[in-house]
Amino acid sequence: MSQHSQSRDEGADDVVQSVNADGVDEVAVESNRRLYGGWQWWLFGTLAIVYSLFHLVSLNLYPLETWSFRILHIAGALILGYGFYAGTQFAETPQARSSAWLRWLSYAMLIPALYALVRVAMMYQTMNDGAMRIAPEIEAWHFGYPLLLATVAGIVLSWSYRQVRDGLSPADAVLMVCSLAVAGYLLVMFNSQLRASTGTPFAPMGISYAAIAGSLLILELTRRVAGLALVVISTIFLVYVFVGPHLPGFLGYPGLSVGRFFSQVYTDAGILGPTTAVSSTYIILFIIFAAFLQASKVGDYFVNFAFAAAGRARGGPAKVSIFASGLMGMINGTSAGNVVSTGSLTIPLMKKVGYPPRSAGAIEAAASTGGQIMPPIMGAGAFIMAEITGIPYTEIAIAALIPAILYFASVYFMVDFEAARKGMRGMRKDEIPRFSKLVKQVYLFAPIIILIAALFMGYSVIRAGTLATASAAVVSWVSPNKMGIRAILRALQLAGTMSIQIIAVCACAGLIVGVIALTGVGARFSSLLLGLAGVSQLLALVFAMCISILLGMGMPTTAAYAVAASVVAPGLIDIGIQPLVAHFFVFYFAVVSAITPPVALASYAAAGISGDNAMGTSMASFKIGLAAFIVPFMFFYSPAMLMEGSWLQILRVGVTATLGIVLLSATVQAWFFGPVKAWQRLVMLIGALCMIYGGIYTDIIGLMIGVGLYAMQRTRNGASTATPS
Repeated sequence: MSQHSQSRDEGADDVVQSVNADGVDEVAVESNRRLYGGWQWWLFGTLAIVYSLFHLVSLNLYPLETWSFRILHIAGALILGYGFYAGTQFAETPQARSSAWLRWLSYAMLIPALYALVRVAMMYQTMNDGAMRIAPEIEAWHFGYPLLLATVAGIVLSWSYRQVRDGLSPADAVLMVCSLAVAGYLLVMFNSQLRASTGTPFAPMGISYAAIAGSLLILELTRRVAGLALVVISTIFLVYVFVGPHLPGFLGYPGLSVGRFFSQVYTDAGILGPTTAVSSTYIILFIIFAAFLQASKVGDYFVNFAFAAAGRARGGPAKVSIFASGLMGMINGTSAGNVVSTGSLTIPLMKKVGYPPRSAGAIEAAASTGGQIMPPIMGAGAFIMAEITGIPYTEIAIAALIPAILYFASVYFMVDFEAARKGMRGMRKDEIPRFSKLVKQVYLFAPIIILIAALFMGYSVIRAGTLATASAAVVSWVSPNKMGIRAILRALQLAGTMSIQIIAVCACAGLIVGVIALTGVGARFSSLLLGLAGVSQLLALVFAMCISILLGMGMPTTAAYAVAASVVAPGLIDIGIQPLVAHFFVFYFAVVSAITPPVALASYAAAGISGDNAMGTSMASFKIGLAAFIVPFMFFYSPAMLMEGSWLQILRVGVTATLGIVLLSATVQAWFFGPVKAWQRLVMLIGALCMIYGGIYTDIIGLMIGVGLYAMQRTRNGASTATPS
């Protein structure tokens, strides 16, 4: 968490006058993030700006050949990533740096790394002179072995080499050179006729050397920016490639040699496949869009608007958290990042009006996770869904509307009923921003409105995103935070650094996707689901849910969905489920894995701010987001929830499912216009499930139960328990 956020957290109890969000748009500074000064700040800042501009120019003006563009996309993220993120803890003082021999050993590894890079330049010249391929001994002894030596040694040395926070470790300089060498070699070979030989015995072994080094570089950067979870899962899949032929049953497969596998995994069958395709186009573009919004302080406005709209309702800060996290989550690609940006303000305020630390953290975690399914932007996973399924992005955004309403309705009524049960107050009028003042700046919503309008007018996602980005700069000119040249360059720099994590995660997920595609394990999983569906389709769906959550634990949404979509979604389609329904089913559970114990990233981030136990917070957030674990099953039983059907069907299902969510929230919180007894909770649960199910007869039964309980509660408790505020 950033120092700014920490100070705001510590000083929250002193807030007595109007709460004005300030600093929501700031990016949290990770504990292993370098903070440069002087010429290094200028160098890496310029590299980040160039990286963002490279994508804007390539996507809009001068498109590159697809594989070349994706190779440069990953290489740039690796270079920036190793420049900004350290492999171990920082030394507190210059005297606490690692010993001189480690430093000189790290510098020594620059020799093989630079030698491999020079050899790439020589190979390029050789191929330009008309050579059909490079001699195998040159590829091995003069490129492959030096590159692998420098890569492995650089990674291992970076784990133990401690440098001050404002200095670059020489071990990381080695890894940056290795990243250049990998990209250079692949650009040379994939722009020749040898590209067609990948995955065959005729592929140059140099491609495999480059792919092995590239995979190691991606795994190490992923560890630095996203933790060990995705790295461990990727390693298990890689081990399976070579252990799989010896496994019994459906896990066994004929086997692949090292050369055959690695010559193909760094192509569009794996690392350069769908996940990188999306990160290099839609995701990077919307990260730039988000950076421009942050530079113009739109995030602060979103949160202040939420305070003005919902702050005075009972349990006000909790409801502010729901609205603010939904708005911020649309443009934020990670649930945990959303928690840090909005939760550092809302969690202390929730505690101030009476929420226990656990409830405060859980509400923020559940609301921030819901931001990933909030149309029209939906974090980043929706772009991958569009890429994998071929379904237009606009259709996916429309289909997500009712599920998003159900999710946020669930969280809202969970919060409202808890506030009513505990007698919590809202915030006073003098504690929140004045709505009349904020309405005068409503034009700050213009970039998002322009984005939505452009998408539904038929513009491509890239064109719509570019227009929205430009409009964010233009709109800022009539706001208090005008964007001049310096602010625009700052936004581009911010976008370059913000993109590192998501690009590393997508490349790492591509590694897993490559293993699944090349070994055929996905097809065998599909046959397993088919077998289960022969017994019970519900059993097959429950099994698919468990696998999706398990694969997504500890991973950002994008990677969680990409992996689950490769393993689980094809099996669901094979048992007769429509592609849109199957992918939304998987997507939902990949998203809610962020609040599913025992590994719940969003809940852990919220617990760090609230000061409560991480496991307790994850259990509480699981309870608050309970609807998200039920609604996906209804996609299968009632496709109208995804806008599949007539308008009358869609309207009926949407209304009754929302009422069912209200009953479900009342069941969990034991409050429905007053306290309820145990038998009433059981009846409410039956009524909730009947209405969420979506059938005409079950809807009628659920409505009768809801009306009966409402009349009973109003008669018993009188009009003193007003409708939810």
